[in-house]
Amino acid sequence: MSDSTTGRPRVAVVVGNPKPASRTLTTALYVARELSGVEPAVVVDLTTLGSGLLDWSSPQVADLVTRVGASDLVVVASPTYKGTYTGLLKLFLDRFPARIGLRGLAVPLLVGGSPHHALAPELTLRPILTELGATVPGRGLYVLDTEHDDPDAYEHWLSATRPLVQTWIEKAA
Repeated sequence: MSDSTTGRPRVAVVVGNPKPASRTLTTALYVARELSGVEPAVVVDLTTLGSGLLDWSSPQVADLVTRVGASDLVVVASPTYKGTYTGLLKLFLDRFPARIGLRGLAVPLLVGGSPHHALAPELTLRPILTELGATVPGRGLYVLDTEHDDPDAYEHWLSATRPLVQTWIEKAA
């Protein structure tokens, strides 16, 4: 499934934060690079799509859905709102067909202000990603927004998840 011209995995990042260029985006990019060893080829900061996200005939959004769906690894990230992901992210995920929309690995990533929502990636985001056809390697990731720029906050999760991702990518190549 890797890019046939480079042999490198196709990596995408999708961020459902209503604020452009957010900490959630920074966090998702870091996780994608750490898991894959490459820069993401597709970065979707959903808030920048504006009303196009509501237009089901938008060729720009349709193209992004196709490109994200064909990725070997996609990091799907959102801030935690009321214990779940944002409506903005839901609008985008609704574009993918069930069981075949995502063909690779998907990492559910939520960023939040309280450790009380640490299970939210597993309980809310993981089920939709698997329903869309993705394989989720390991547990979803929850990062406190106050620790988003601290590599130590990710190390335990990366140590457990990186080998799963690398094995999948090697087999798919």
